[in-house]
Amino acid sequence: MTGYSERMAQAIKAKRSPLVVGLDPRLESLPKNLSPLAGGDLQQQAEAYLQFCRGVIDAVADIVPAVKPQFAFFEELGPHGMAALKSATDYAVSQGLLVIGDGKRGDIGSTAIAYASAYLGQDSPWGMDSLTVNPYLGSDSLQPMVDIARKRHAGLFFLVKTSNPGSGDLQDQNCEHGKIYQHVAKLVHGLCLQDDARTGPDGLTEIGAVVGATYPKQLAELRKAMPKAWILIPGFGAQGGTASDTAAAFLPSGLGAIVNSSRGIIFAFDPSDASANWTDAVRSAAITASTQLRDATAAGNL
Repeated sequence: MTGYSERMAQAIKAKRSPLVVGLDPRLESLPKNLSPLAGGDLQQQAEAYLQFCRGVIDAVADIVPAVKPQFAFFEELGPHGMAALKSATDYAVSQGLLVIGDGKRGDIGSTAIAYASAYLGQDSPWGMDSLTVNPYLGSDSLQPMVDIARKRHAGLFFLVKTSNPGSGDLQDQNCEHGKIYQHVAKLVHGLCLQDDARTGPDGLTEIGAVVGATYPKQLAELRKAMPKAWILIPGFGAQGGTASDTAAAFLPSGLGAIVNSSRGIIFAFDPSDASANWTDAVRSAAITASTQLRDATAAGNL
């Protein structure tokens, strides 16, 4: 099987875009034509989420390399929501998209193994291509996930410097060797340098980091600190990050970074519009975001 880094690079080059669309369905923001389902019981609400996600996927599948479902919005609807997440994931794969599972999982020992096996393992019922991981339990919480991901040629994105305003409460605190987020970056870089790390174009590995567009100075710093890591960048669009804010994360080839936008794309329509053309607004927003990224970053070299 082709390694994760190479698959991601191929997908980005094919679409000439580093844009990732987040699948974050919310009942109050769904298009009006899904209101009858959204106002029903949990099973009907889950069906509304699935129809919405399929509509988004259809609108962007030829524009972006990947989608990123946020587990929490599906978990909120219980088992029906998780069934919708599975169906949405399978549909994205059927449309040729990579799937980044945004669960921010993290634990130690057998629990870390179980999380990694569930979403990325050889016999995973989810079969996602990569997973976001909370690394703040330390190195013994990371290696089991890395080992399992590598066996299936999957990817991992470790939270390093997140996009939310409160990230500095912990991540910017000083420790013996600098700030905490800098120490986490060193751990991530170390995983990239392991003997069994698989490299793709530009020496990038299957190991990645999450760094917010809302902190462009730190993003530039962390690109240098983790030269072999893919950087997943949230905070672009609705959270205030601009395309220019992401530029330092890209390598000269246009690879090395993928930029997520959720609300700014999937809710680009007027929710009161009863027409079925809400997907046109989603598509237009994705095209605009991709163009902005190509114009402002090395993604224009793809």
